[in-house]
Amino acid sequence: AVVSTQSGHYGRGRGEGSLIALLSNSYYDVLDDDGDGTVDVEELKTMMKAFDVPQEAAYTFFEKADTDKSGKLERNELVHLFRKFWMEPYDPQWDGVYAFKY
Repeated sequence: AVVSTQSGHYGRGRGEGSLIALLSNSYYDVLDDDGDGTVDVEELKTMMKAFDVPQEAAYTFFEKADTDKSGKLERNELVHLFRKFWMEPYDPQWDGVYAFKY
Protein backbone atom coordinates (compact mmCIF):
# COMPACT_ATOMS: atom_id res chain seq x y z
CA ALA A 1 0.00 0.00 0.00
CA VAL A 2 1.15 3.53 -0.71
CA VAL A 3 -0.11 6.67 0.99
CA SER A 4 -0.16 9.56 -1.43
CA THR A 5 0.09 13.15 -0.30
CA GLN A 6 0.39 16.54 -1.96
CA SER A 7 4.14 16.35 -1.96
CA GLY A 8 4.76 12.75 -2.95
CA HIS A 9 4.29 9.09 -2.16
CA TYR A 10 5.33 7.65 1.16
CA GLY A 11 5.25 4.29 2.75
CA ARG A 12 5.57 0.87 1.17
CA GLY A 13 5.83 -2.57 2.64
CA ARG A 14 3.82 -4.50 5.19
CA GLY A 15 1.65 -1.56 6.14
CA GLU A 16 3.93 0.02 8.73
CA GLY A 17 5.21 2.58 6.25
CA SER A 18 1.69 3.51 5.24
CA LEU A 19 0.63 3.93 8.84
CA ILE A 20 3.68 6.04 9.62
CA ALA A 21 2.97 8.21 6.58
CA LEU A 22 -0.66 8.61 7.62
CA LEU A 23 0.27 9.55 11.19
CA SER A 24 3.10 11.81 10.05
CA ASN A 25 0.86 13.61 7.58
CA SER A 26 -1.79 14.18 10.23
CA TYR A 27 0.81 15.47 12.67
CA TYR A 28 2.30 17.69 9.97
CA ASP A 29 -1.09 19.23 9.20
CA VAL A 30 -1.47 20.18 12.87
CA LEU A 31 2.06 21.60 13.08
CA ASP A 32 1.64 23.72 9.94
CA ASP A 33 -0.29 26.37 11.83
CA ASP A 34 -0.16 29.04 9.12
CA GLY A 35 -1.04 26.60 6.33
CA ASP A 36 1.91 27.49 4.10
CA GLY A 37 2.82 23.84 3.49
CA THR A 38 5.98 23.92 5.62
CA VAL A 39 6.78 23.89 9.33
CA ASP A 40 9.17 26.46 10.74
CA VAL A 41 10.93 26.42 14.09
CA GLU A 42 8.35 28.78 15.65
CA GLU A 43 5.53 26.36 14.80
CA LEU A 44 7.62 23.53 16.24
CA LYS A 45 8.23 25.53 19.44
CA THR A 46 4.46 25.92 19.85
CA MET A 47 4.09 22.14 19.68
CA MET A 48 6.88 21.64 22.21
CA LYS A 49 5.12 24.02 24.60
CA ALA A 50 1.83 22.14 24.15
CA PHE A 51 3.57 18.90 25.20
CA ASP A 52 5.30 20.62 28.14
CA VAL A 53 8.72 20.05 26.58
CA PRO A 54 11.22 22.92 26.87
CA GLN A 55 10.98 25.00 23.71
CA GLU A 56 14.75 24.78 23.35
CA ALA A 57 14.18 21.17 22.29
CA ALA A 58 12.61 22.54 19.10
CA TYR A 59 16.01 23.73 17.91
CA THR A 60 17.75 20.36 18.21
CA PHE A 61 14.71 18.56 16.78
CA PHE A 62 14.55 21.01 13.88
CA GLU A 63 18.27 20.76 13.14
CA LYS A 64 18.03 16.97 12.82
CA ALA A 65 14.76 16.97 10.91
CA ASP A 66 15.63 19.70 8.37
CA THR A 67 17.82 17.41 6.28
CA ASP A 68 17.93 19.73 3.25
CA LYS A 69 18.82 22.72 5.49
CA SER A 70 16.12 24.88 3.88
CA GLY A 71 15.08 26.43 7.19
CA LYS A 72 11.63 24.82 6.86
CA LEU A 73 10.43 21.27 7.45
CA GLU A 74 8.82 19.78 4.40
CA ARG A 75 6.32 16.94 4.73
CA ASN A 76 8.75 14.30 3.43
CA GLU A 77 11.33 15.28 6.08
CA LEU A 78 8.86 14.68 8.88
CA VAL A 79 7.75 11.33 7.42
CA HIS A 80 11.42 10.31 7.17
CA LEU A 81 12.07 11.40 10.75
CA PHE A 82 9.10 9.51 12.15
CA ARG A 83 10.03 6.39 10.19
CA LYS A 84 13.47 6.52 11.86
CA PHE A 85 11.94 7.22 15.28
CA TRP A 86 9.29 4.48 15.18
CA MET A 87 10.72 1.79 12.93
CA GLU A 88 14.49 1.70 13.20
CA PRO A 89 16.73 0.67 16.09
CA TYR A 90 17.95 3.42 18.38
CA ASP A 91 20.74 5.51 16.85
CA PRO A 92 22.51 8.10 19.05
CA GLN A 93 22.98 10.29 15.96
CA TRP A 94 19.26 11.09 16.26
CA ASP A 95 19.30 11.99 19.97
CA GLY A 96 18.06 15.49 19.13
CA VAL A 97 14.63 14.16 18.22
CA TYR A 98 14.10 12.27 21.46
CA ALA A 99 12.28 14.88 23.54
CA PHE A 100 12.30 12.67 26.61
CA LYS A 101 15.96 13.52 27.18
CA TYR A 102 14.85 16.99 28.24
